[in-house]
Amino acid sequence: MGCVLDGDFRVGPWLVAPSLNRVSRNGTTVQLEPKVMAVLVCLAADAPEAVSKEKLLQTVWPDTFVGEGVLVRSIVELRRLFEDDAKEPRVIQTIAKRGYRLVAPVVPGNGRISQAAAPAVGGLHSGHLTASKWKLWLLVVAGVVLLCGLLVTFNVAHLKERLFGRSGPTIRSLAVLPLQNLSGDPGQEYFSDGMTEELITELSRIKGLRVISRTSVMNYKQSRKLLPEIARELNVDAIVEGSVLRSGDRVRITAQLISAPNDTNLWAEAYDRDVRDVLTLQANVATDVAQEVHSQVTPHQAASSGPRPVNLAVLDAYLKGAYHRQKWGSGGSPDERYKAAEYFRQATKLDPSFARGWLGLADSYVVNVGPSPNEVPLFKDALEKALAADPGLSGAHSLMGRFKLYHDWDFPAAEKEIRTAIELNPSNAEAHGCYADYLYHMGQRPEAEREEQLAQALDPNNDWLEAGLAWRGEYDRALERVRNLVELHPEDGWNHWELSNVYFAMGRYDEGVAELEPTLRQYGYPEMANALAKTHAAKGYKAALRLYAKDLAAVQGNPVCPTLVAKVYLLLGEKDEAFKWLEKGFAERDGFLLDLKHGEWQSLRGDPRYEDLVRRMNFPAS
Repeated sequence: MGCVLDGDFRVGPWLVAPSLNRVSRNGTTVQLEPKVMAVLVCLAADAPEAVSKEKLLQTVWPDTFVGEGVLVRSIVELRRLFEDDAKEPRVIQTIAKRGYRLVAPVVPGNGRISQAAAPAVGGLHSGHLTASKWKLWLLVVAGVVLLCGLLVTFNVAHLKERLFGRSGPTIRSLAVLPLQNLSGDPGQEYFSDGMTEELITELSRIKGLRVISRTSVMNYKQSRKLLPEIARELNVDAIVEGSVLRSGDRVRITAQLISAPNDTNLWAEAYDRDVRDVLTLQANVATDVAQEVHSQVTPHQAASSGPRPVNLAVLDAYLKGAYHRQKWGSGGSPDERYKAAEYFRQATKLDPSFARGWLGLADSYVVNVGPSPNEVPLFKDALEKALAADPGLSGAHSLMGRFKLYHDWDFPAAEKEIRTAIELNPSNAEAHGCYADYLYHMGQRPEAEREEQLAQALDPNNDWLEAGLAWRGEYDRALERVRNLVELHPEDGWNHWELSNVYFAMGRYDEGVAELEPTLRQYGYPEMANALAKTHAAKGYKAALRLYAKDLAAVQGNPVCPTLVAKVYLLLGEKDEAFKWLEKGFAERDGFLLDLKHGEWQSLRGDPRYEDLVRRMNFPAS
């Protein structure tokens, strides 16, 4: 049933003309979208009673399926028009888990109020105050009240905190749910996903705030779970959710901050900008959220000039590159990372000073723990240009630290870069995970376990603990964790490969080979997977492993490296062949050689070739 309200009406001092989709006050007129006006009319028709979200959606968008985010965007638009505050509403109040209601007075457009509704003033006789004095007294009182209200509202000299203290729940952690693509075009998913990642990146730079990583929150894309349930699973105090609508060279992003325990809206805003300013827009959203959670930006962020406008073609190429980079190893073809690199190259060619484009290009060359030998120069060139363009880019320092650790074996330089990355972005799960790797390789186990736990808290839907468990020989616990990870992310080839490694370490070779099959498929090698499965079924795991080693040698660099081939021969008990591939790995500076002191490689202890290789690796004394 529709909402009916005859003619124009007033909401407080605003005159609303539904037939013209206009709202005016003091000679200023604002044009509303028809649907936004329809939401306002529906709220006004039932004022001051609450109107459920379901009724609003069914009334304003009949016979059309839309998400709740569309309604939220309309409410945000109205609050912005009415200069309203979701935390201290004067016009529109959010009713938790129910809907919204107009709390401002609603009267017919002629402004007349019935005598019964008019407020009575008693105890004042004409002899006490003349009409003019009465009006003057009212103006003075109103002025004082208004001045006090402004002082409190704008928190002059922190008056608000002095009078009332800090209000609202304490927020030390939050998650940004995937922004909803309102364009109706599936081809724009890369844009909304990219905007989600950029917002996470900006929020992660807020000092004292733990922000969940992209890889964990993307699991909730189009999820029907309630926000408190998602918050419990991610162990956060608050949720940021919103939407993206791109139309031509304009983009509109809506965002709202929700207290997780009671599903209460703390803040909401809509941002309408030129698409070239979208990275600056994300920084503005992060700053607004920081103010709401009473946090502060890091010194590095405050000192920097922040994101700058970018060319639309640059932004499109960059986001498409990020989209294809995420698909590599998750069911796409082996060419996905090359597609990503090509898009990143386009972005940097159009704008050579675009740091994130250079970082994306460098990352597209990483196939395991580092770039393949023939791509090392390309990797270094791109990464150095990223750091030159933006020395405060945490991801660039993290990637440089990983390169120094796994390729250069320059351990002091690696630690310096990784610690810089963490200082710039304390919520960088990759940096914490890389630091844990570094500490394990340096023999600092307690410190490594602490960093693992930090990475796990920042990225709870991935597993940052399994590698350490395996290195420590706790294979039963490692198996349980990586099995859960495969169930959560069956599309990720890396997870299947990790599971196969745990099975091999436990001597469960048939199960290990079985997990290699989905590994190969997810990395885009279905023919190899089929051949492996047939050989395994017909001739057993040893024949399958020999075929696997042969096939790995043929596709080196995408994502294979010599140490992986050596490990297969070690499993087969063919040590001479294993050492041949280990030496090849040393010559190519294969990052997996850092694992020589852990796991199955310890079975080579006592062999002079092993001891010599460890010596040449120049591990620091633990």
